[in-house]
Amino acid sequence: MLQTILAISGKPGLYKLVSRAKNSLIVEVLDDTHRRMPAFATDRITSLADIAMYTETDDIPLHKVLTSMKELEEGKVSSLDYKKASGEELREYFAKILPDFDRERVHNSDIKKLIQWYNILISNGISDFDEEMTPTEGDNIDDRAE
Repeated sequence: MLQTILAISGKPGLYKLVSRAKNSLIVEVLDDTHRRMPAFATDRITSLADIAMYTETDDIPLHKVLTSMKELEEGKVSSLDYKKASGEELREYFAKILPDFDRERVHNSDIKKLIQWYNILISNGISDFDEEMTPTEGDNIDDRAE
C-alpha cells in the first residue's frame, strides 16, 4: 500500500497514485477533497515505501516506524499536536516510537512531517503499514515517461 502513497516535494500532504499518463502520473490528494491532478517528471516524487528513518545502527523503513507509531497510539491519530509541540516534546515523543533514532540526523521538521503523514494516513483509513512491500513489475514510479 505504501508503494502507491506519494510525497511530492514542495506540495503539502500525501497523494495516492491513481494512474499513469504519457508524461505524468495522475495522483489524488489524500484529504477531504480527493482532488486529482497530474504530477510531472520535474516534480520530486517519493513513494513512502522508499523512505527510511536514521537510527544509531541501521536505517529503519518508514513502514516499521509507522507501525510502531500505530501501536503507541492504538490505531488513532497522534496524541501529540505537532504544530504546537516544542522540539523537546517532539523528540521525547519520537523516542517512544523509535528509541535509537539518530538525534543528530533526524530533525524536528522530520518528526513533524512523520506525525503529519501518520495522521493523514489514519484519517484516510490507511493503517496496514506492515504489508509486504516488494515492488512488482510496473510499480516503480521512476519508470514514468519523461
